[in-house]
Amino acid sequence: MFTLADAQTFEQEIRKSRFRAVAGPVGDDSEARDFIARHGDPGAGHNCWAFRASGVYRFSDDGEPGGTAGKPILQAIDGQGLDNVAVVVSRWFGGVLLGTGGLARAYGGTAAACLRAAGRREIVAMTTVEIGCAFPDAGRIRARLDAVSGARVEREEFSAAGVKMTIALPSAGAEAFVRLVTDITRGHAAIVQPDA
Repeated sequence: MFTLADAQTFEQEIRKSRFRAVAGPVGDDSEARDFIARHGDPGAGHNCWAFRASGVYRFSDDGEPGGTAGKPILQAIDGQGLDNVAVVVSRWFGGVLLGTGGLARAYGGTAAACLRAAGRREIVAMTTVEIGCAFPDAGRIRARLDAVSGARVEREEFSAAGVKMTIALPSAGAEAFVRLVTDITRGHAAIVQPDA
């Protein structure tokens, strides 16, 4: 799955009505609603929107005929295989009625064009591993951590017994990393995977 690298704007005129889409990455339902509130234009006749964030999706026609705006925007998100994305399409009426089919094409098409223009980044599932080990082993683990793409030490706690490290890393490499830590510490490290 992919999300957007950053926010993107796209604007077009369709039969004298102006349509402006703003799309951006969001982490969850709350961030999506904040994004929508920030990017809807109070001067527009309609601010229709949709988002998909980690399995949750919502959409709104904002006064347009049912099914002509929010759902086509969501279909544009899904059609491009995106997740953790919100899109707001604002419309300023130009005096020409578009009909239900025309509205659906206009909202969905504007959203799709905006999403196509945006940069993307892959969504990498992350997990955490907690490691309790002796001081010398902690240094060896940190030295090997640089070789694991996307891994980082989130927290370290020091005590007389040694170090407790919380490490975030891509889920796909978690098993291999646990084996590496077991080898480095000769099986003496206490390893816990809370996400497992």
